[in-house]
Amino acid sequence: MTLTTRQLTSGDWPSFWPLLKDMGTDDEETSARGRYDELLVDPRWGILGGIDGDRLIGYAAVQDYGPHLRLGNLHRIARLHDLYVHPDERGRGVGRVLMEGVTTWAAVRVRYLEWQAGHKTSAPFYERLGYKGEPCPQPEYPTFVIDFRTRTPDDQVAEI
Repeated sequence: MTLTTRQLTSGDWPSFWPLLKDMGTDDEETSARGRYDELLVDPRWGILGGIDGDRLIGYAAVQDYGPHLRLGNLHRIARLHDLYVHPDERGRGVGRVLMEGVTTWAAVRVRYLEWQAGHKTSAPFYERLGYKGEPCPQPEYPTFVIDFRTRTPDDQVAEI
């Protein structure tokens, strides 16, 4: 098993669409495909695939919100919107590899990477990676934040 991540392409759509449907979308395939192709070429978006050999088995979508109006890049934030691994592939390290790809993508663009995760569903995964969720107005969805200015080169995503 060789797990890697890479930026997805338009040609990945046939393998990506089933993952997006499993993650949950109300869109028809045609609408979702148009948005996918649009975001692939938008430099503010990273849509990364979790690849095992030549099979797409998971994905992550992260968005750079751009410079802050008053503070420029000092408080520039990216948001992890999705991190999804096909249920048959979970427990193999795919999510960890995707999260490493997301943090690599974000670290050269922004100061903060943030996301929310379901307290009972996905937050335990991120906690196993060493991240700590903080309470937010919706207590069932803790907020996770990485401040890249406080990380050192020795900081690594923990092995599961």
